[in-house]
Amino acid sequence: MNIVSFSGGKDSTAMLLMMLEKGIPVDRVICVDTTKEFPQMYEHIEKVQAMIEPLKIEIVKIDFDYWFGEHIKTRGKRKGEKGYGFPDFRNRWCTALKQESYGRIAASMQYNPRKRGGVNSIPNDIVEFHGIAFDEKERTSNNKGRNIKYPLVEWQITENQALDYCYSRGLDWGRLYEKFHRVSCWCCPLSRIGELRVLHNDFPELWKELEEMDKKTFRKFKSNYSVAELSEKFANENL
Repeated sequence: MNIVSFSGGKDSTAMLLMMLEKGIPVDRVICVDTTKEFPQMYEHIEKVQAMIEPLKIEIVKIDFDYWFGEHIKTRGKRKGEKGYGFPDFRNRWCTALKQESYGRIAASMQYNPRKRGGVNSIPNDIVEFHGIAFDEKERTSNNKGRNIKYPLVEWQITENQALDYCYSRGLDWGRLYEKFHRVSCWCCPLSRIGELRVLHNDFPELWKELEEMDKKTFRKFKSNYSVAELSEKFANENL
């Protein structure tokens, strides 16, 4: 069984459409929705869905708000406290949650009573396809031991080539890639300052939501800035 891991970004989109063009069998397409994607991303996924009918994009949602601010920790230094707050380089809980959600669905495709889910319990006869571009091929070393293929690496398709291909198919994400290097979760504190400035200036409704999130967490948004401090910084720049 061939499963495509589909984030909706330029690389996974190009990979999926190219695979279908080349006649490579695709049995299932799994997309994990953090519920913190740009509105334009949800529109993009609908467009791709229309292009690949009757194949279905299976959406798996995670409850980001619950884990961010409501989950009660049962162990560790912060036992009893609520929420994991904003992720950082040492605690990328949102990435781990996406991987666990994807792995649980993939593992359930062929039930193994000895394994309970997650990426390490995916049956060996399932082949995963991940959209990693040729110029980021070093990332493929992170998944050793799993039955994963990287078509864009095999075809030597770079990130820019993947984006150009998507544009040629009429997909433009509402011009998000003209504003951001990556178009994953809009609330990510690992985003560059320049991209956060764009979020503040061009997406005020999302920035307002980010300010509300900032009030609910113990963890500072970035090591050198809170969201409130960034709001002040960007507002002063616009005077």
